[in-house]
Parts: sequence; C-alpha cells; structure tokens
Amino acid sequence: MEFSEETLRSLLGKYKFRDLTIEELKNVVKVYPNFRFSMDTYTFKDGSLKDLLNFSGTIPVKYQGNSYNIPICLWILDSHPFAPPICFLKPTMNMEISVGKHVDAHGRIYLPYLQNWSHPKSIIVGLIKEMIEKFEEELPLYSIPSSDEARQLELLSYIAKITAGETDMNSKTMVSGQKRDGGVNKVTVIGAGDLGIACVLAIAAKGAADQVVLIDLSESTAKGGTMDLDIFSLPNVEISKDFSASADSKVVVLTVNSLGNAQSYLDVIQSNVDLFRGIIPAVARYSQNSVLLVASHPVEIMTHVSWKLSAFPKSRVIGIGCNLDTERFQYIITNLLKAQTIGKEAWIIGEQGEGKVPAWSGSNLITYQTEGIVNHNSQEQLAKRAMEVLKGKGQKSWSVGLSIADLIESILKDKRKVHSISTLAKGCCNINSEVFLSMPCILGTNGVIEIIKTLTEDKLVAKKLQNSAASINDLQQQLKL
Repeated sequence: MEFSEETLRSLLGKYKFRDLTIEELKNVVKVYPNFRFSMDTYTFKDGSLKDLLNFSGTIPVKYQGNSYNIPICLWILDSHPFAPPICFLKPTMNMEISVGKHVDAHGRIYLPYLQNWSHPKSIIVGLIKEMIEKFEEELPLYSIPSSDEARQLELLSYIAKITAGETDMNSKTMVSGQKRDGGVNKVTVIGAGDLGIACVLAIAAKGAADQVVLIDLSESTAKGGTMDLDIFSLPNVEISKDFSASADSKVVVLTVNSLGNAQSYLDVIQSNVDLFRGIIPAVARYSQNSVLLVASHPVEIMTHVSWKLSAFPKSRVIGIGCNLDTERFQYIITNLLKAQTIGKEAWIIGEQGEGKVPAWSGSNLITYQTEGIVNHNSQEQLAKRAMEVLKGKGQKSWSVGLSIADLIESILKDKRKVHSISTLAKGCCNINSEVFLSMPCILGTNGVIEIIKTLTEDKLVAKKLQNSAASINDLQQQLKL
C-alpha cells in the first residue's frame, strides 16, 4: 500500500503511541521510499495471533563490488516505539537464506541495535543503517537457479523409480526389511522443514538406511514437503507426528528450530533449548542406543544441550559441525585451485559461521602442479584463497542434507571415516569447559571413535579454538536447561 498518512492513522487505531509511530514511519519513507505497509496477522511463539503493521521494502547493500536490494519485513508492535520491531528477510522465489551470525534459518534478523533498543535514541532508520552495515559484511541472501525446484521434483520422482522394488543384491540381504543379523538400519529425522525433507531425500538417494522416519512437529496437516513425500510414496519412508515411530533408530537427526518471538540472540537459543526439552528425552527413551546427530542452530550449543538432556555418552552425541565446509574446502583446494596436499589433510574446524578455522594435519608441504614445493606461508595463502571461494558458497538445505547423509552412512556402515563434526572439545588445546567444537573425528557405529588432535598443535589454531570455546561457554552459562 502506498504511503498515506490518513490510511496509516486508521490502521493504527489500536496502537498505544500512534502519532509517534506515524512520524517515525514517515521519516523512514523519506530515506527509503520503496517501503509499503499493510495490516497483517502475526503468529507469536505461543500460538497467539495479533494484527500488526507489516512494513516491507528493500534496502541497498553493497557486497564485494556488487549492489543488491535486500527485501526485508518489519513487524511494528503496538507498543512501538518503546518496543523494537520484529525483523525478517523477505526472500523472493529465486532467493535462499544464508544462515549467519545475524540471520537464522527462518530469515529472522538479530542485531545489537534490536537488543539494545531504547526510545528515543533508537529509531527504525538507525536500525536499517546497522542492518545494511552487517549485511555488507555477510550477505544474508543468495540467488538460486529457477530450475532448482524442478530438479527437486525430478529427484523425488527419480528416487521413487529407483527404489520402487528391491534389487537382487538387496533381496539377498533383506527379508521383509530385516537384515539377516536381525537388525534394521533405521534413521529418524526430527523436523519436516526444508532441511528435514532434504535429509530424507539425501538418505534415500544414497541408500544409507533401510528405513527412514520423518517426525513432523508442525501443526499443519498439509505442509508442502511432507505432502510431496506422500504423493511420491517413497518406499521405506514413514511420516509421523508420534515420537514412538522413532523407536529403535540407529541414528536420530535433529533439524528443528524454534519459530519464536525472541528479540536477542540469547533468547533465540533459549527458545530452541525449551523446544529440545520436549524432544530429546522422548527420543532418548525410544532409541536408547542411538547416535544423536544435531543440525539445529547454533549447532555447537544445541549439541551440548542434546548431550545434557539425553544423558548419552559423549561419543554418541555429535553435531554436523563443519563437515560440509571441510568437504568443500578440500574440493576447492584440490580441484579448483589445483593444489595437492599430502594425504588430503586440509580441514575446517571450530564453530560454524564466522568462527570456523582452516587447519592442516601432518606435513606443511603443499605441491602445486606447476610450482613445486612451497613453504608454510604459501600454505596460508592457499587457505586464504580457498576460504574466499568457500565464503561464496551458501548452506542450501539440500547441500546440508547430502552432508548429513554422508555422516549417517559412515555411522551405519561403520566406515571409520574421518569427518569434521561437533564433538566434546574439553581436554583439547587446554579447553577446560564442556563445549562442543568441530574437530576431525573417526566415525563408526557408536559415534565418535577417536578425535584427531594433531591439528591443534598449531598455536594460532589452538588460540582461535580457545576463543570460540570461551564465547560458547559464556552463552551456555546463561541458558536455563
């Protein structure tokens, strides 16, 4: 709706400080004239509904020499300007959210400006300016090809075809879904959002499990993803809203995140902790010998929460950590930058997001195809170049889903493969607190078999890990388990 003070005044009839709100929005439109408003219904964390002013538009962001118009939506509360707006990205069909320090998987925006909001010094124009500054450091959206959705449907159809009947090889080892040793490689995925659906598809495509259960915690009975799974009738895939369906799982994947009304980053994490309180005990009860694989945000803290709530051994509670980043990092170095490290020893460790650290195990020597052997400084330059390429790669749901399927395969098949995953880091590089960080770990049937600690011998790497551990521990101490 075009900006009309008269119309806006009528819409804000129930707002406590209508005149102050109108004056502020007029000032916003003077600076950002593309903003429009409408009165829409907002759903709060507790399920309650309220009609609030939806103030939407685009903000100009410059990133790596390019200019972008980032679409955002500000929900103006009826107590404005004494309460900050609730801020979201508003991606179009060809955009996808890039989860980062200031944006969660649902597009919710978290900024220091919001957390420290105080009238009259805090205003929406100031909020938007800080938003632009933060987004110019880390772009919150990226474009996706218009054919991606079609590819996903094709993948569903393809999986349905290739798994419609058991192959001769499978028929020799399976009888009515049972392995000859009497066990079933069953995996449960908790959460039927984009990531949960992507996990199910990736696990099915990879053939990593005999049976997959998707626990849909949403209240809607016809959400798009689960409906598509029903339509294409993937064999050995069950959709349920009952935790009992997860019984006797070998691996349980947690992809859920709370869609809360929190304003601060700490409140967001606490909201997820509250959500996990109702999930982890039930999962642990039904699958007492399972490996818990956490993909919820922030993964390091939520893995710690899962460990505490489940009372499982530390080896059987892990997070997805930097597995995807590591696989990409190694690929970029070997295939894009044409460098050959000895023994594929390049890793991304630490915490997800801005706190991740490139590290090397074994020899420091790197051989370029045309330059021969170079020194340690060149190794750092190579890592820097690879990290620059890696930074441009978004964490799409299907990419994370493929990474999770790879971890599941290593666990179920006892492959003893090394992955960079979130594990209890206490005791590594003088970390004395109970925090989870991504470290190269040998994975097997019972989770982590061994942590590869040679990477932490680098003093600079160790210092970065200690800083991450201190920051994570500080947040954990403020949470109510």
